Amino acid sequence: MPSRSEAANEEVITPNLLRRWPLPNPQGDKETRGTVLVVGGSRTTPGAVLLAGVAALRAGAGRLQLAAEASTAAALSIAVPEAKVIGLPDDDQLAGLAAEADVVAIGPGLDDIDDTIRLMRRVLGVAAEDSAVVLDAYALGALSKEPGLLAGIAERAVLTPNVTEAEVLLGHKPGDDLAGATRTLADLFRTTVCLYGHIAAPDGRCWREESGDAGLGTSGSGDVRAGIVAGLLARGCDAAQAACWGTFAHAVSGQRLAPRYGRTGFLARELVDEVAYTIATV
Repeated sequence: MPSRSEAANEEVITPNLLRRWPLPNPQGDKETRGTVLVVGGSRTTPGAVLLAGVAALRAGAGRLQLAAEASTAAALSIAVPEAKVIGLPDDDQLAGLAAEADVVAIGPGLDDIDDTIRLMRRVLGVAAEDSAVVLDAYALGALSKEPGLLAGIAERAVLTPNVTEAEVLLGHKPGDDLAGATRTLADLFRTTVCLYGHIAAPDGRCWREESGDAGLGTSGSGDVRAGIVAGLLARGCDAAQAACWGTFAHAVSGQRLAPRYGRTGFLARELVDEVAYTIATV
């Protein structure tokens, strides 16, 4: 459980809080709702990119681009016909997409830390000055080795670690005080952090989402959460708003599935299908 001091500083995320913090009005065409580029996927885990990318669209992003291991690109382009898909490594094409994207989400499905560091250097080095970034999975391990990767973009970034990834970033186990660990990470990297229902912004604001249940601990669930946050950033949210709304949408989507599948029987792909309705009915 969070320590009393940390818990007291957290504002509980409720539908009423979110209604007072409305999402940007989704007017105009797909261009106005932003382009999300998801960079990730390995030969054995291409589905992570699919989950994150489709979740971004369900959260309201206008356009989707996927960059994944070359041998999986054709299958991904068929599985997600809404997306432009490129194979990695293709540094020139990747740099072109990154330079034009409104949001870059890096990490889902990657499985080699050195390759991840190289991809992050390439992508973040050319990203537009006003673009936002979501770092998940192996991208967080890369950040722990090279904190300078966030130089100049920390205020526009959201980190979405699980407890194991938080341990890598902290250099020690977060223990039971996840609120304190989230706050420490936000201070350490000067960015917004979303950890197991706890959100902390670098300006000291903290929130807690209390709807999440055990079923969210399923394979691919973290990829969905990262994608939701990326989609909300694309449609114009700032980092803290995207993290709070995204955490709520992720958790409540699980709640909606529980009556059909039980507390622990639903799949990450089924979470994706609940996201748009969950957001729309806040």
